[in-house]
Amino acid sequence: MAIQQPSSTQTRVALTGARGGYGRTLLAQLRNVADMTPTVLVDPDGAGVESMLADLGISDATVVPDLAGIDWSAIDVLVEATGRVAAGVAYAEAAIAHGVHVVMVSKEVETVAGVTLAATAAAAGVRYLPGDGDQPANLIRLVTWIERVGLDIVALGKSGEYDLVFDPTAGTVTQVDETIPAPGMADLLALGDDLHATLAARADLVAPLKRRAAADHCEMTVVAQYTGYTADREDLHYPVVRTAELADVYAARADGGIIDRPGSLDVFSMLRLPDEASFGGGVFVVVRTGDPETWRLLAGKGHVVSRDGRYACVFWPYHLMGVETPLTIAAAASGTATIPAPRQSSVLAGRTAEPLTAGAAFQVAGHHHEVAGIDPVLLSDDDAPAGTAPFYLLGGARLVRDVPAGHLLTFDDLTGIDEIGQRMFEEARAAGSRAAL
Repeated sequence: MAIQQPSSTQTRVALTGARGGYGRTLLAQLRNVADMTPTVLVDPDGAGVESMLADLGISDATVVPDLAGIDWSAIDVLVEATGRVAAGVAYAEAAIAHGVHVVMVSKEVETVAGVTLAATAAAAGVRYLPGDGDQPANLIRLVTWIERVGLDIVALGKSGEYDLVFDPTAGTVTQVDETIPAPGMADLLALGDDLHATLAARADLVAPLKRRAAADHCEMTVVAQYTGYTADREDLHYPVVRTAELADVYAARADGGIIDRPGSLDVFSMLRLPDEASFGGGVFVVVRTGDPETWRLLAGKGHVVSRDGRYACVFWPYHLMGVETPLTIAAAASGTATIPAPRQSSVLAGRTAEPLTAGAAFQVAGHHHEVAGIDPVLLSDDDAPAGTAPFYLLGGARLVRDVPAGHLLTFDDLTGIDEIGQRMFEEARAAGSRAAL
């Protein structure tokens, strides 16, 4: 196998899932990056891709419907963005076999097969990296430099995709295009003396809104694989929080915060007023301050520090999708990435939200890639029993027996599981168990 080498002037990029929103943002940005060019675009909606290319003014990329149409000799780096496990694994494996570096945007693939694909790539002498622009890679990058400077991490995570915007005049909270009455929220804009009571009251007011998403658990699982951190609770806390409160809320429980396990992954719902800036689905890390004088100085410069001065929050209030991904493409081509290799430290699994009967079929569907009737849960590898089925292998599977509500699904409960994905997942878990010995 020959490793593909970039030309002297340009890195040649292939993109799967080209018709999706992520693909559009990346292709639009590549027009402005002189040393990169899209050469192969893969999507079953060829007409849609061609229309998008015409709109973007891109004329020299080859559009193919599937794996069979790819000319690997014309590619240096593959950006995998299908969001589908079986397809994503197939594209990544083929790229590695042809000496092509892989930038993995499909977080669903990462939670099932990322550890094994990364090991396969390393053995083949090619690079495998999570794509900048989505929250997992951004948070991994933030954590890497925070650890490098020696700060003590207490919690880390991201905001949910959609803000909760409180209008004091109307007394309502809006999430995207859904508005609900929120009487009393004006009295809850400050944490007050009882942080836990305030958080509980806020959560009650916004209970009619759907704030939890499988995609959030998926993204935190990817971060877990690359950092070794895991969740404080399997369903995540999801507190309703304003940016300036993050260091107080994500403090250790002994100091009045919500964190029981140091180094916990979590997701919060951003609460803001209409004229306040969004967190932008960005990422954060809460650290212990250590030297009080340093953080008094930084607090004076506007940094977020807890009221007792023991904790601080470092955050990037954005994720720009494909606009940022050229950074990862460049790192893949040049070998300059500094993030660690992933390892199996957490499992994204599924618990039944209701009793289900034998024969029930599962599909991954919707914008957030949910599975009807199944709640995503993020478990440490130690807490996930042998045989636990990963959430994103449920698509296309069926139950072979009746199961009660709250049941953690295992491979023994299911038929129709993608065999390649199962093999890769079980290989990663076995390798992680050996490494722990």
